[in-house]
Amino acid sequence: MALLLGIDTGGTYTDAVLIRDEAEVVASAKALTTRHDLAEGIGRAVGEVLAASGAAPEEITLAALSTTLATNALVEGHGGRAGLVYVGFAPRDLAAAGLAEALKGDAVVLLAGGHDHAGAEAAALDLPALERWLAGEGAAVSAYAVAAAFSTRNPAHEIAAAEAIRRATGRPVSCSHHLTAKLNGPKRALTALLNARLIGMIDHLIASAEARLAGLGVTAPLMVVRGDGALMSAGFARERPIETILSGPAASIVGARWLTGAQEA
Repeated sequence: MALLLGIDTGGTYTDAVLIRDEAEVVASAKALTTRHDLAEGIGRAVGEVLAASGAAPEEITLAALSTTLATNALVEGHGGRAGLVYVGFAPRDLAAAGLAEALKGDAVVLLAGGHDHAGAEAAALDLPALERWLAGEGAAVSAYAVAAAFSTRNPAHEIAAAEAIRRATGRPVSCSHHLTAKLNGPKRALTALLNARLIGMIDHLIASAEARLAGLGVTAPLMVVRGDGALMSAGFARERPIETILSGPAASIVGARWLTGAQEA
């Protein structure tokens, strides 16, 4: 019999629930969300649900976490400082899709390079300019976003730029072609920028949650609820935290559907 642990960190409360065989709610518990360290509230809620159920922590075979952290961070304009590497675009393209507004003064460099609509190289990638920027203005950020013209047709320049950034800084890099298949360059750049801003925040949450669960004796793998209600691994969520946008609301709808059996609402 499978025992599943569900955790939701909301703006006010953190909830935990144990479900057996996806059919029976064994126990549920609620704790205040601790905004200074979300893992504290997670630990309290999980500790209470284990006590209420009488279940042994090692019985749990899967733990799933949903959170409004990423959603709230974007709405409130929080997150780490990120640098944008914009390849094959003109300065005027920074004004598209709200990109300049979203940058809010964060570092950005426009590089020669990119491809055309058929995937052929439009210009050589200017790696020396990237290296100079990384040693100067681009050094004071926690993560980087890379977006190149038509990278969804040919991602070679995004990949090369990301490799150069990792070699020089060792910091996380978000490539736009990993996050969306759409051709709109400014929107891809915006998505990559937001993803880069969230990486440190989500990584800290997951690491803290895993440590709390391990401290309680829960050894089951931790999964994270995506914005479409599906589950993804903690490792995937660390790389693509933008996927957790609307994680909390999605989990609510999935849970309501399971509890009621309703297919429409």
